[in-house]
Amino acid sequence: LINTAGGLTGGDVMRADLTVDGGAAAFTTQAAEKLYRASAGVAEVATTLSVAAGAQAVVALGGGAAIDLAKAVAGLAPATRPMLDHLEVVGGGLPLEAEPLPVVALPTTAGTGAEVTRNAVIGVPAHRRKVSLRDPRLMPRLAIVDPALSSGAPRAVTLASGLDAVTQVIEPYLSARATAMTDALVAPAIPLGLSALVRLMRGEDRSAREAMAYVGLVGGLALSNAGLGAVHGFAGVLGGRTGAAHGAICGRLLPFVLAMNERLTAEAVGDASTRVSTSASARASARAAARLPAVRAALAGALGCAPGAAFTTLAAWARDQGLASLAAMGHARRASATGGDGDPLGEDRAVAEASLAASSMKANPVALGVEDLMAVLATERAEAEGGSP
Repeated sequence: LINTAGGLTGGDVMRADLTVDGGAAAFTTQAAEKLYRASAGVAEVATTLSVAAGAQAVVALGGGAAIDLAKAVAGLAPATRPMLDHLEVVGGGLPLEAEPLPVVALPTTAGTGAEVTRNAVIGVPAHRRKVSLRDPRLMPRLAIVDPALSSGAPRAVTLASGLDAVTQVIEPYLSARATAMTDALVAPAIPLGLSALVRLMRGEDRSAREAMAYVGLVGGLALSNAGLGAVHGFAGVLGGRTGAAHGAICGRLLPFVLAMNERLTAEAVGDASTRVSTSASARASARAAARLPAVRAALAGALGCAPGAAFTTLAAWARDQGLASLAAMGHARRASATGGDGDPLGEDRAVAEASLAASSMKANPVALGVEDLMAVLATERAEAEGGSP
């Protein structure tokens, strides 16, 4: 049993870091964080524990981190190779050789959609990255999505996970790999999700919790089939470097990435109009450019602003609800050594270069470069400091 620290366990969740008793292993993500700081990583510790207990199944009760950890344990406990051999980006990316343990997922937040995805996002402290362990068999055998489990969640958790849910229906809609099936799932979920989140920021609302649970679920289904984009490309890197909540990073970056994609897809469409282009990338850019006005309209309707102001209003609204800037989350541009051409290799560049290699970037509707990603970080910083975005 892997669960999020809190009232669901009934008692002091830190009374024991690890328990192995009668073939069962139980620990909380709060205890796991303590282990994470003192070990190679939570997933490796949890896997060792599960093997010692002879676990035959894994149950996850919590948010996306708890569910992803459960899926990682399920895949790694029977594995014959070290964890890094199977991780993307920082490892070998090798397929799992053994059948993973069955997983049951009960999400207590509406955000990641991890209960219906085929990967497990794992923090790797040595690399300061969050990366994926990926295998179709990591999909939970059973997902019980009960909106009541998220009722009364802390406001900051509701905001961050809710913005992640909204991001995960917007990015598949704009994705280079969008399909008719994923469109049917996410197009109506964009206004539904943000409107519900706005209501939850005003106070507890049962129907809004139900709406967010649905949006989180369909977002997970959509991203498994259509992929994501630059927001999530950034999030794995920034999350690993800062330890900030995944949803908070996504929510903070979403308006700035949308503005960048809007500008670059428009430029790509303009370039294509001057020549005959039937490439997949040109079609993806054209489709996203045609869909971005609908995204603006959906955001504007939920936030009560003009469509032209939707992205800046989203950033301001989230900030007013308590969402921190990237700097407050721990990201700051630090001047360091210079390359041969004299270009300073600061923190923004390091994050941009690492983000460009993330698997989520592959589905972004327009090809990006390091300078594009650095511009997003610079724009976010300017907005946080009160300058012109």
